[in-house]
Amino acid sequence: MQKGVCLWVVLISFGFIFVHAKVENGKVLIDGKSRIGETDNDFICATLDWWPPEKCDYGTCSWDHSSLLNVLFDQSERSNPKIKCDLKNKIFKNAIKAFSPLKIRLGGTLQDKVIYQTNNHQKPCNPFIKNTSELFGYTNGCLSLSRWDELNRFFQETRAVVTFGLNALIGKTVLANGSAFGAWDPTNAEALMRYTVKKNYTIDGWELGNELSGKGIGARISASQYAHDTLTLYHMVHRVYKGIERKPLIIAPGGFFDPSWFMKFLNKTSKTLNAVSHHIYSLGSGMDGNLTARILDPSYLDEAAKIFKKLESTINASSSSASAWVSEAGGAYNSGQNLVTNAFVFSFW
Repeated sequence: MQKGVCLWVVLISFGFIFVHAKVENGKVLIDGKSRIGETDNDFICATLDWWPPEKCDYGTCSWDHSSLLNVLFDQSERSNPKIKCDLKNKIFKNAIKAFSPLKIRLGGTLQDKVIYQTNNHQKPCNPFIKNTSELFGYTNGCLSLSRWDELNRFFQETRAVVTFGLNALIGKTVLANGSAFGAWDPTNAEALMRYTVKKNYTIDGWELGNELSGKGIGARISASQYAHDTLTLYHMVHRVYKGIERKPLIIAPGGFFDPSWFMKFLNKTSKTLNAVSHHIYSLGSGMDGNLTARILDPSYLDEAAKIFKKLESTINASSSSASAWVSEAGGAYNSGQNLVTNAFVFSFW
């Protein structure tokens, strides 16, 4: 904890140096006996998303080959479209090992459009294709078993702790207004889960859906239906992992905090949910012209803590004993802003 405090002081000091363009002598006193917060081993985490190279925002196509389907680590191979991945980069591996145990969440917007290849899956396993008439702007994509094998070998070698976000829209009908009706169809997810267990791949938690709670982003599911779908996931995990002592966590809904929706959901999942996950983007849109000023304004950083505290209060007021998780917090949504969220100034955030 003291290291975190020291780092924060250093960053503030640099901020004054750049603003005034001069060095000023002074003293900083740190009270090492009292603390304002603490972190545990789960504090450090990262996400591998599904976005293809064609994902562009505000004139910048920032994702390139960073998707869990096509991630590249050798810059010299980027000009070759036939190269799908290189998960053997020693620097990248060592970076993940250094954070051990690093929690890696596999998920994001397009997770609710992913079909999982199975041993009996005879259809071509196609990538996401951009189509503005489709939900989220892309057709369904496919996670091949060979790619799943590659990823899990990588996770095993780096000792990463993996959480996987499942497609929560399979089996549902999404209306033009975004409302999603019908029960979740777990058939495809169960096939992937059984394959994962058969191959002895360790998954720390299975998360259901991405930003489909409350008002939703692109689509939304009612709290009652989401609770029913979470119960389906709970039974499936206990069925597939039968005889295995340490079962993966059940996590949901991975959406933006809505007090009323979350309270209804928590009260209906008190016996099935291990962690209630939510997303925080306190800085707003990546196209905001005042983004740099917001990054340097501590009140926006404090907003994340306020939302988390509200969620904790909601959990305490409900019948649930689930832990509160932030499963995604990118600062500025829609891929951030070029030359801002990928520049030095973003280190303050």
